[in-house]
Amino acid sequence: MVLSITSAIESLADRIIANAVEHHATDIHILPRKEDTLIQFRITNKLSPRMSLPKDECDRLISHFKFTAHMDIGERRRPQSGAVLANVNGRSFGLRLSTLPSNNRESMVIRLLPQHDKYSFDRLSLFPDMAKKLLNLLKHSHGMIILTGPTGSGKTTTLYSLLNETASKYQRSVITLEDPIEKECGTVLQVQVNEKAGVTYAAGLKAILRHDPDIIMVGEIRDAETARVAVRAALTGHLVLTTMHTRDSPGAIHRLHEFGVNWLEVEQTLVAVTAQRIVELNCPFCGGECPPYCHSTGVRKRASVFELLSGKALEAAIRSSRGEAVRVEYPTLGKAIRKGIALGYIKYSEYERLVFSHEET
Repeated sequence: MVLSITSAIESLADRIIANAVEHHATDIHILPRKEDTLIQFRITNKLSPRMSLPKDECDRLISHFKFTAHMDIGERRRPQSGAVLANVNGRSFGLRLSTLPSNNRESMVIRLLPQHDKYSFDRLSLFPDMAKKLLNLLKHSHGMIILTGPTGSGKTTTLYSLLNETASKYQRSVITLEDPIEKECGTVLQVQVNEKAGVTYAAGLKAILRHDPDIIMVGEIRDAETARVAVRAALTGHLVLTTMHTRDSPGAIHRLHEFGVNWLEVEQTLVAVTAQRIVELNCPFCGGECPPYCHSTGVRKRASVFELLSGKALEAAIRSSRGEAVRVEYPTLGKAIRKGIALGYIKYSEYERLVFSHEET
């Protein structure tokens, strides 16, 4: 009986993952409710309900996912995170799992990260000229480049595309320090942070610096310690790529200072800050929502748009962050989205969804 229950839960978990992949979902939400549990997929930018499960079955499902990701099955009172690889129809996916206790039991969100999908960077950016500017930034021999944006804005895909591009085109040694490793990249050396084994961000960086890297990628600046690690690496004469969760590019400058990085270090290390969003594109055949018979249905009609702070605009933004009365002019996300709408590429609804009210129109 126990074996049949276990196999049934494994089969359910496999079906949910396979169904999410089939529908091009980026996240799976397991949301507990009083009477049952709701399973939702995030497809493009919308949550789509897929099924509901009895409470007991859902508890077993979450326990199964936690077990496969080497998380503590018995702990349900505090948040946990983990990662595991899954194979769906011959394709490899990284599953990044996150649990959160709620008033109605434990919830879970699973991020799906394709492992071997390779995107040339000019395909990721809606405007090729911006892709060229970002690639040119990688020619710097030292300093720090920050990719910023909210969860799901495409930072990870962009970052790995940049790393793959620079490793193959410019023959440079790239080492990453990640927690967790979100996507396997065969052209770079990837190091997993493991605090239990003593591989912290600080310890990992010291070891990486002795490994003759040209470029170091620090997965995400989450706290003051990680910020100091990234800045220290940039000050030692290496090019550092990292990500941060802020609303826009100037926000990353403020956040660095909040993490204890002084203004002199910011000026000496920061090469560029870019913010990005993923936008839905108009179907070239239908214009709006595609009917079922559209032959492009199921194909992701999305692309990334960027804003970039670099050069004199970055210098002005740093001075503005320090309280000086300086006008900062640079290509914002709002301008990029308006340009895409004017050219007929982007849906107008994306402007209302993504552009902040404080921007000038």
